Amino acid sequence: MGVDVRLGASPSRVTRDGDEVLVELGDGSSITAAEVLVATGRTPRTEDLGLDSVGLEPGAYLDVDDTMLVTGDVNAGSPWLYAVGDVNHRALLTHQGKYQARAAGEVIAARATGGTVDDSPWGVHVATADHRAVPQVTFTDPEVASVGLTAKAAEDAGLRTRVVDYDLGSVAGSSLHADGYAGQARMVVDEERGVIVGVTFVGPDVAELLHSATIAVVGEVPLTRLWHAVPSYPTVSEVWLRLLETYGRPTA
Repeated sequence: MGVDVRLGASPSRVTRDGDEVLVELGDGSSITAAEVLVATGRTPRTEDLGLDSVGLEPGAYLDVDDTMLVTGDVNAGSPWLYAVGDVNHRALLTHQGKYQARAAGEVIAARATGGTVDDSPWGVHVATADHRAVPQVTFTDPEVASVGLTAKAAEDAGLRTRVVDYDLGSVAGSSLHADGYAGQARMVVDEERGVIVGVTFVGPDVAELLHSATIAVVGEVPLTRLWHAVPSYPTVSEVWLRLLETYGRPTA
């Protein structure tokens, strides 16, 4: 489960020799791999939409508010231009794009009919989760699944946190899932509010554990209440109980 991370490294030459690829780096070292993935990022396909005719920059991402309304002079009068999905650069994931579209569709209808717009955090017409609770899965072997803030992001946000780690392979249900199951779970707790602000799982099929973590983060469920969410035995979901036990049981 180890990863060799080379920070600040610049490849100077790439050659293929049979079934292997050799990457030579600027510092004189080299890496041998089966294949090379060149991940150069993503750019919005907004060049040929006529955005310049309404004062927007072609080829750029479209900044939006939490109701998906494009910000700036383009909507200074009657609001009409919305942007959902990757084009607004909030959360470049298919499921987040669909989440944004549901909010945008509802708010467009509400504004068009003169209805009430609920744009408060976690309201009907906003995509608050884009900021605080984006679930994402990297389908590698092992899988990596996370939602909410990492420990570093929580610290940068000024939260007083505690990080709890637990070995997924020590959960009773892991042995039923696979022989030699290995993985890790991490829970990031906001100590002042007593709620979970981030969860990360690494291990086989951990994507299936993620939605329970998403509910805990989005719902801001107090840790004291989570003790009453009893996981079935023997399942990998018992990791929730183990994380809580590691954190410590509340006192009266």
